[in-house]
Amino acid sequence: MTPEHGRPPVVELRGAGLTYPGPPPVKALAACDLTVSRGEFVTVVGPSGAGKSTFLNIVGLLDAPTEGVCLLDGIDTGALKERERTAMRGRRIGFVFQSFHLLPHRPAWENVALALLYQGIDHGERRERAHETLVRVGLGHRLDALPSTLSGGERQRVAIARALVGDPSLLLCDEPTGSLDSTTAAAILALLEELHQGGMTLMVITHDPAVAARGSRTVAIHDGVMSELEPA
Repeated sequence: MTPEHGRPPVVELRGAGLTYPGPPPVKALAACDLTVSRGEFVTVVGPSGAGKSTFLNIVGLLDAPTEGVCLLDGIDTGALKERERTAMRGRRIGFVFQSFHLLPHRPAWENVALALLYQGIDHGERRERAHETLVRVGLGHRLDALPSTLSGGERQRVAIARALVGDPSLLLCDEPTGSLDSTTAAAILALLEELHQGGMTLMVITHDPAVAARGSRTVAIHDGVMSELEPA
């Protein structure tokens, strides 16, 4: 996919890799190239210990590559100060994890609204945007529910709403269906596909081939080496 109307790709890795210092040094991710254009749905597969978490940390601006560059929305993230990287991560990347990471004593809407706390948005607008986003993910009837009263699928929908509420460039999901039964997982995947059809750029890290098959492109990581898989 080519950049939309001249806009830069959402993610671009140019020879990006990461080696942890030793002794001995450990090459967690070999130098790789990857371009994710706006509106793509890319899945990333590989066994445990293959380098998927390292890859996620680089794309998610949690770790800086030790070689090459990582660009987000055309910006060289390696040239940023740590505070600038943190701000960019908060504004441009929405994270969804396997374990939800919801605050147990805050209602659903407040868990979502907290994602906007450091963006200079007043309380009333944070609440309104949280409500709108929960409606978007099918939880308009559970705005005031505590996480302990929600099903696993509902909790993951709250987590997705929290990732979406700031209107990020990229939705970065790490095993988003890993804690769910097959029926609930299918519903969450259907929601992700709906978001993709609405123009969201998604990247989903998974070990499940069935989840990987839902993406428009799939890349594999084995022993720290990335390769793109041909469509089946």
